Amino acid sequence: MTCEIAVTRKGQVTIPIELRRKFRIEETSRVQIIEKNGEIVIRKCPSFFDLAGTGAGEATVEELKTELDEMREEDNDA
Repeated sequence: MTCEIAVTRKGQVTIPIELRRKFRIEETSRVQIIEKNGEIVIRKCPSFFDLAGTGAGEATVEELKTELDEMREEDNDA
């Protein structure tokens, strides 16, 4: 999809509704503005909920508990 949008005096732009829906960009969503090869790219920052389940099956519950306990011990030692 290609579209032309206006930039306000404050440098703001409005992302078209079709793209907001497609990429699930909502009122509290965050986006990154990246300069890449002389172009400006807008990329949605993944939220906590977007990442949920991405590591599923990579560790057992016991491994995660052990790792969490180790991290807590490190915090207490600091």
